Amino acid sequence: MKKFFKIIGIALVLLIVVFLFTIFSKNESLPTGEKGEKAEQLAQKMLAALNHEAFENAEVIEWSFRGTNFYKWYKQQGKVEVTWKENKVILNTNTPAQSEVFVNGEKVENSELIQKAQSYFNNDSFWLIAPYKVMDNGVERSIVKHEDKDALLVTYTTGGSTPGDSYLWILDENNFPTAYKMWTSIIPIGGIEASWIDWKETKAGFKLPTKHNTNLFDLSIDMGDPKASTPFADALASKILKAIKHEAYKTTNTIEWSFGGRRFFKWNKKEHIAEVKWDTTKVILHPNNLEKSTIYFNDKLSDSKDKTIIKKAEDYFNNDSFWLVAPHKLFESGILRTIKIEDGKEALLVKYTTGGTTPGDSYLWLLDENYVPKSYKMYVPSMKMEGVPATWEDWITTESGTLLPKMHRFGNNGELSMGDVKGF
Repeated sequence: MKKFFKIIGIALVLLIVVFLFTIFSKNESLPTGEKGEKAEQLAQKMLAALNHEAFENAEVIEWSFRGTNFYKWYKQQGKVEVTWKENKVILNTNTPAQSEVFVNGEKVENSELIQKAQSYFNNDSFWLIAPYKVMDNGVERSIVKHEDKDALLVTYTTGGSTPGDSYLWILDENNFPTAYKMWTSIIPIGGIEASWIDWKETKAGFKLPTKHNTNLFDLSIDMGDPKASTPFADALASKILKAIKHEAYKTTNTIEWSFGGRRFFKWNKKEHIAEVKWDTTKVILHPNNLEKSTIYFNDKLSDSKDKTIIKKAEDYFNNDSFWLVAPHKLFESGILRTIKIEDGKEALLVKYTTGGTTPGDSYLWLLDENYVPKSYKMYVPSMKMEGVPATWEDWITTESGTLLPKMHRFGNNGELSMGDVKGF
């Protein structure tokens, strides 16, 4: 028996030695950073790389933490379903006391489970969205040199379960986070590193991590299959598409229109080839392969392959077709959808993050009682437009069965006619 206890004692001593060695070998002091404009700029670059705007507009975020805690976060409503073991808490993140608690499916009163759900959510959501929180209230930011590159040190002075924690974000050449080092109250070793490299693109237009690897005993943190979406905005967009007969638009082969009587179009939509005419010039435009485009002067084929003229035709087509078919493009890739309340009614804000002539533009669609667009407000940074309104009027049902507008009005009695609109 003495021999047994002796072996146990030796084992405990060895464990203590290993633990102390780990502490001394990995422990790092919290670095001193430089606050100011450069740190703020680096934080903004990081958020831009993350597409922070899409995160802000997300409606539902789902994930799990180490396969034990499960979350469905209704972000805009300030509620999150927290589930573990036999417990489920509908946590009100703004007013926790108003949360609901269920045990084995039965509703109960239990403030301790609410506190536990709040603590779980604070910790587990941080491992999911920490880089999106660097500009939160109560966060201090500074720049630190890490391996001769700028890194962002953030310190949480308030909020969460453990205010006072600091994290050093390590960024790649595109300012996207790849790891952080931690100085926290719950980990006795300073400077423990965790990876942020296993990201997944979400339907909401931003990325979420699927797991983290740490250099502390090679621990790994599994975030499950994280998801983010905008189901309510998507539902409103679907109502718009139904109202303007989008299914018929999808099978429409050819669309014809003009733009203010200045430019004329015949678009072979099926093959995506457009005839673009203005003044004495006509371009048979191949948007997917501009080199195949041909130029006509006075209806005579030219040997010219003038890239300037072809580019002008492409810009005309992008701009002028948008004024005709923009509502049919609500679910194209690179579009963020958000519900806004305008005059007490739901409106749909769409932002084009890619494509077209001016990516980054936003449009707030205002709808009639049947969900047909009646106007939009334009937010176009390149043209310094900040909510400039334009109507969408005189919708017609084309031969193909889809709806397209014939007139727009804006400003001081300004009009933009789309001419004799046809679709077949």
